[in-house]
Amino acid sequence: MGKYIPACIVLIIAIYLFVQRARCNAEVQRSKDRLATYRANAAHLSYGDMSYVDEGEGEVILSVHGIFGGYDQAYDTCKEFAKDYRIIAPSRFGYLGSDVLGNGAPAEQAAAYVELLNDLGVEKVYLLATSAGGSVAIRFALDYPERTKGLILYCSAMPPVTKPERCAEYAGPPAFLCNDYAMFLMSPLFKPIMGMEPSTIDSMLPIGDRKQGVVLDASITNPDMARHFEDYPIEDLQVPTLIFHAKDDRLASYADTERVIPRFPDCTFISFESGGHLLSGHGEEIAKAVSEFISQNDD
Repeated sequence: MGKYIPACIVLIIAIYLFVQRARCNAEVQRSKDRLATYRANAAHLSYGDMSYVDEGEGEVILSVHGIFGGYDQAYDTCKEFAKDYRIIAPSRFGYLGSDVLGNGAPAEQAAAYVELLNDLGVEKVYLLATSAGGSVAIRFALDYPERTKGLILYCSAMPPVTKPERCAEYAGPPAFLCNDYAMFLMSPLFKPIMGMEPSTIDSMLPIGDRKQGVVLDASITNPDMARHFEDYPIEDLQVPTLIFHAKDDRLASYADTERVIPRFPDCTFISFESGGHLLSGHGEEIAKAVSEFISQNDD
């Protein structure tokens, strides 16, 4: 009987992987159906296309999504504000229908946003950025203060306090893992590793349509503030900043954020004991703080 044990184990693993493949395929299709409900537009810019959602009226919030995002993540971050504000939620370079300008550096992403705003006839915006999108939003605020009313950062990437002696060449998941099946198999580990529910995978699929952006973030966007420290003179920011962060965030360091706050010249920092990288459970507090921030800085 013992000689059959290895074969039984192999069979069980094969059945498990087959079932997970079928579940993954079903989730990918559901994700594609979900994306169709966003009614995304395509702007035809000088370098290529940018997909975006444009909803609501009033003061404009330009939503800058994080890694594994797209116009869906960008809009979902701000959808509770759509009743009071106009939300412009683009896919960043390499995500869900958006092309790449140059090598895709944050400065080029910011320039592409300006071109999109010009195309939409929008003069000034509040930038609201999450996670990896923080580098791009900070770059935009530094390069285009005349187009920026305020900067709002959610558990965002942050610049270093001082110039680092060395920085990561690649800060993100390896490219070979950036596919639907691999990430779906890993999703049960999201909670112990990242503090996120396994269901977060639903908002990441289809990963094939986001992979170029993920690799670009890992290799270019995420290391940029450390790699080009001198190009991020945070002390020179000319716009007010509102920063949210949770102490139990496992993806963006709360301690690093706390240390760098003094570099921001006009900053309100709101800290949460819990909520993780997605600031779960704090929707009402965040909405109230954002509304007050916009009201205080309205021209």
